[in-house]
Amino acid sequence: MAGNSLVLPIVLWGRKAPTHCISAVLLTDDGATIVTGCHDGQICLWDLSGELEVTPRALLFGHTASITCLSKACASSDKQYIVSASESGEMCLWDVNDGRCIEFTKLACTHTGIQFYQFSVANQREGRLLCHGHYPEILVVDATSLEVLYSLVSKISPDWISSMSIIRSHRTQEDTVVALSVTGILKVWIVTSEISGMQDTEPIFEEESKPIYCQNCQTISFCAFTQRSLLVVCSKYWRVFDAGDYSLLCSGPSENGQTWTGGDFVSADKVIIWTENGQSYIYKLPASCLPASDSFRSDVGKAVENLIPPVQHSLLHRTDKESLICPPVTRFFYGCRESLHKLLIQGDSSGRLNIWNISDTPDKQEGLAMTTSVSLQEAFDKLNPCPAGIIDQLSVIPSSNEPLKVTASVYIPAHGRLVCGREDGSIIIVPATQTAIVQLLQGEHTLRRGWPPHRTLRGHRNKVTCLLYPHQVSARYDQRYLISGGVDFSVIIWDIFSGEMKHIFCVHGGEMTQLLVPPENCSARVQHCICSVASDHSVGLLSLREKKCIMLASRHLFPIQVIKWRPSDDYLVVGCSDGSVYVWQMDTGALDRCVMGITAVEILNACDEAVPAAVDSLSHPAVNLKQAMTRRSLAALKNMAHQKLQTLATNLLAPEASDKGNLPKYSHNALMVQAIKTNLTDPDIHVLFFDVEALIIQLLTEEASRPNTALISPENLQKASGSSDKGGSFLTGKRAAVLFQQVKETIKENIKEHLLDDEEEGEEIMRQRREESDPEYRASKSKPLTLLEYNLTMDTAKLFMSCLHAWGLNEFLDEVCLDRLGMLKPHCTVLFGLLSRGGHMSLMLPGYSQAACKLSHGKAEVGRKLPASEGAGKGTYGVSRAVTTQHLLSIISLANTLMSMTNATFIGDHMKKGPTRPPRPSTPDLSKARGSPPTSSNIVQGQIKQGWSQLAAMHCVMLPDLLGLDKFRPPLLEMLARRWQDRCLEVREAAQALLLAELRRIEQAGRKEAIDAWAPYLPQYMDHVISQCQSYGA
Repeated sequence: MAGNSLVLPIVLWGRKAPTHCISAVLLTDDGATIVTGCHDGQICLWDLSGELEVTPRALLFGHTASITCLSKACASSDKQYIVSASESGEMCLWDVNDGRCIEFTKLACTHTGIQFYQFSVANQREGRLLCHGHYPEILVVDATSLEVLYSLVSKISPDWISSMSIIRSHRTQEDTVVALSVTGILKVWIVTSEISGMQDTEPIFEEESKPIYCQNCQTISFCAFTQRSLLVVCSKYWRVFDAGDYSLLCSGPSENGQTWTGGDFVSADKVIIWTENGQSYIYKLPASCLPASDSFRSDVGKAVENLIPPVQHSLLHRTDKESLICPPVTRFFYGCRESLHKLLIQGDSSGRLNIWNISDTPDKQEGLAMTTSVSLQEAFDKLNPCPAGIIDQLSVIPSSNEPLKVTASVYIPAHGRLVCGREDGSIIIVPATQTAIVQLLQGEHTLRRGWPPHRTLRGHRNKVTCLLYPHQVSARYDQRYLISGGVDFSVIIWDIFSGEMKHIFCVHGGEMTQLLVPPENCSARVQHCICSVASDHSVGLLSLREKKCIMLASRHLFPIQVIKWRPSDDYLVVGCSDGSVYVWQMDTGALDRCVMGITAVEILNACDEAVPAAVDSLSHPAVNLKQAMTRRSLAALKNMAHQKLQTLATNLLAPEASDKGNLPKYSHNALMVQAIKTNLTDPDIHVLFFDVEALIIQLLTEEASRPNTALISPENLQKASGSSDKGGSFLTGKRAAVLFQQVKETIKENIKEHLLDDEEEGEEIMRQRREESDPEYRASKSKPLTLLEYNLTMDTAKLFMSCLHAWGLNEFLDEVCLDRLGMLKPHCTVLFGLLSRGGHMSLMLPGYSQAACKLSHGKAEVGRKLPASEGAGKGTYGVSRAVTTQHLLSIISLANTLMSMTNATFIGDHMKKGPTRPPRPSTPDLSKARGSPPTSSNIVQGQIKQGWSQLAAMHCVMLPDLLGLDKFRPPLLEMLARRWQDRCLEVREAAQALLLAELRRIEQAGRKEAIDAWAPYLPQYMDHVISQCQSYGA
């Protein structure tokens, strides 16, 4: 995994499945997984069982534009790699087993088709990807590094290639690439293994170029059964050619004026052709097309009208007659399973997969029934309980069984609050960990109505479309202000501490689509503004200080796609969807110029050079998500300034920019909540990102500051504990300095890393002074945000540990976890994700758990006895090796951290931040453990420590035996080895313990296998002294 951080996503999908308008379909070689790409840029993995049942397994995020093609990228059976390409030129190599992104690149050209080609060079099998698309050649790309090696170029009339096919020759070492250009010219290239073995060679020119007069070619495919025929499908007719000399054998017109979109050979004498509206026709070819028959090629040379026509054999109907936004994508595959399946798979704009099994077509005229049909939404609806949304319990509508949809969200990490705007115009502020606990874990809280305590803001008449908390992006904004935009054309400023509406802007003539923050180096007046974008193609600068609109740019003819800034020239640059760029003066509101073409592109690029962080793209939710994951904004770095005691301590470990690779920048909050939309019309999906390292550091920091509470008088403590920030009491004067010094020293011991920069200390002192001098600022600081204050760090740890623990394997340990440690059991399957290179992410879909449970229990009656919560904890260790590695590292390092703390239990009064209350009779009084503890409390401490120790031991050593190897995917040795020198001591120790345990488990044979697998990558020299010693020893 790129970057050093250990970040685990947990996803809450909500009841509505994400929009998945399918644009590409692929069946993996083993026939067990269907991969679909969609127009919004996501890729869905579906599990296909032997009985042709389909369950969606995971959704992969990373592309920013529509997926144009998918292809396999590896021929070995142990690695299931696929490659995907999008309209914006991105290519990604994915591991289908766990949804990891192995490699990614971006080319300047768009691919419309990719074919995998494998050849052998001196016992080494190498893979190549042959790509064609919106460029006049075929690019040959390395299948592992995604580098362009060389290209196949045309001498005669070069043009875009509309389709191609690779003809493998068994007799010679030469393979033929046959391609058809957009203008109907057939091109032939000869590719030998010698050429393929060479890299960066000269381009290869075509061997043959022949016009075959096929206009609007859709696909070209080679018959694997006879090795002699080529099928070319055009929009109005399809033709079969002899692959030897490309002479025409047979032609078929379109049925009822429909448009053909593709076809393939089903057997030596049958072809299947499909249309734009999703119907498929099987035709029987005449004898003159079959090499085995005597009359083969008897029609060659005749005019198209005189050829023997093919006979329509059977027809495959779509059963549902729902209207589709765009044509469905149909592909034919024949799998290499024990029973040879011939499957026609079709994906459509509603996220539905239809499958026909064509293996046993009867020789009759009637239609063939569909074998399987399932859509993402159906998979969601089948589940019991329904997939939870983040605030479902607060969004119940009495008359409907569907909760209110969340249409906009923003997370405020400093307060641990999630702000959700809903479709009825109300905005809810709720503690993120508390509401996630309600959705995922079982406990007394699930019975309470309206839990957790929350605040509702009402002001919008209809759907809330965007939310912004400016203080999080830049500390120059007042931390009270929350900004919301709605469908009712208005932008509202809220005070989050008092819940009152401060101002309404009604300056736009369309619904709000985005709210942005101008960069730091703008003029003083613009610095206190936010930028609003509306669907009437207007952009406004709204001043939060003056409570008025200081500029409205509203003469754009097309939808706004991107906003950039040129603060040095006082310019606001607006890019529209037609490629035009408008340059506005911010101070005067005058339109400076409007440009098109190459000048427009240059202006946008010049803005990037000026301020790389100030780009905000509005084109697509997937783009915004990708940028949120990969962009490292200056604002996020400035955000450090207003973090308090804990976060300052956390920053001791803040890495340099390069150290973190492209991982999301979470400015070291243990929990981040990111709302993602796959499509603009969808409700929000919420992903909770847990940063294990940040959580460990925050736990240790709180532990470090705890023994010194004796220095602070109880009155002061109570006063401070009402403060809204999570960072412990923020005190002025000598006491704070003493406390800060002690925390620093303890952190020195705990974390053994470099200490605070002077600059950050300076900022802290400045803020102290500001707080003393500015009464309004101080008032806003001390107001509590909601009714209930709680310990954010411990709450985050509680939620995370409860989700990660493998429940139901050791009853005694489960009881200890519930009673002593205060963990809670999940009441539904927790859906984890996996972050990989460059912010690419895979998220498990809710249907997957059911399929996993079926596999794991085997017998139906056992499965029936188990409630949903029983299967909930175990599922995650059978997903994939990479997921197991991440989860075990996280749970062991956190358990060890909690074991080293005093009073590390999730029960008791220390979980709240408010003034101490008398303990409830039901829970043991653990709050005394802080002061001079009595002996009984020492015993309790011992039991708690022992509980964490047993938990760590079970996950480190005993999991494979408890789960059985069929349900346990062991951790990856290379991922553990990479963390052997991790900068976080706890993660390092967990990785070392896990690696040693895994090496012991695989025994000598497994260790030898691992060495053999990695040996080719080792340097080829030998230390003579060592080798001699070995020979003597032998």
